[in-house]
Amino acid sequence: MIVAVGVEYLGTRYCGWQKQLHSPSVQSCVEQALSKVANHPVTVFCAGRTDTGVHALGQVIHFETESKRPEKAWILGGNAHLPDDISINWARPMPDNFHARFSAQSRRYHYIILNRRPRPAVLTGQVTWIRDPLDEKAMHTAAQSLVGEQDFSSFQAASCQSPTAFRNIFHINVIRRNDFVLIDVTANAFLHHMVRNIAGTLIDVGRGIHSVDWVKQLLEKKDRTKASPTASPSGLYFLQANYSRQLNLPTPDSSFGPFD
Repeated sequence: MIVAVGVEYLGTRYCGWQKQLHSPSVQSCVEQALSKVANHPVTVFCAGRTDTGVHALGQVIHFETESKRPEKAWILGGNAHLPDDISINWARPMPDNFHARFSAQSRRYHYIILNRRPRPAVLTGQVTWIRDPLDEKAMHTAAQSLVGEQDFSSFQAASCQSPTAFRNIFHINVIRRNDFVLIDVTANAFLHHMVRNIAGTLIDVGRGIHSVDWVKQLLEKKDRTKASPTASPSGLYFLQANYSRQLNLPTPDSSFGPFD
């Protein structure tokens, strides 16, 4: 039996989603918790791996089990064995051909910037702080050059192992709510560090360091060294993975903090 699970987590104190030797990971915590509920070792697969310090509101995972449990048991039992910064929000039995990664039609990320002069205290590690004034309208205009299926080599991490840099961004919006600036982006898939590299580049446009046309020029150069530094992981959230409506999977509330 295949079970899909929705997971929310604060990634601040983890090495990322994926298991690593000698470092705490979200995957390890989730597998240990679900293994206790299933009464056998469980291996989970996710819709999108997140890096060190990156958060998730709607990560989707799946695992295989012969243990028959009600949905509530996976949720309550799993959460009973998870730390406070990881939570299971839902569980569903799925068709045998379901895969959290390969069945996903798109992924959506939010990148949240706190744009004010004083540094944050309560939100430390949960937003990216930029003290310089940002022009979110210029950022939004520049971001529209990224829409469509294109070669994103200029926004690909050197360590990325993908055989191709082509990805299809369905939409990207930049909006402001008081002191918060949100980058909202959906694509079929993302390269390693792609969202953070896009965020770093748009932040430089917002600061006035580069013009709105610079992003289009970067795409044409296909050279990561020409773009801005990678933005901090603290403002990045894996918001959701989108699947066929026939699967009837829950989707997280897209509102977050000042964005509703």
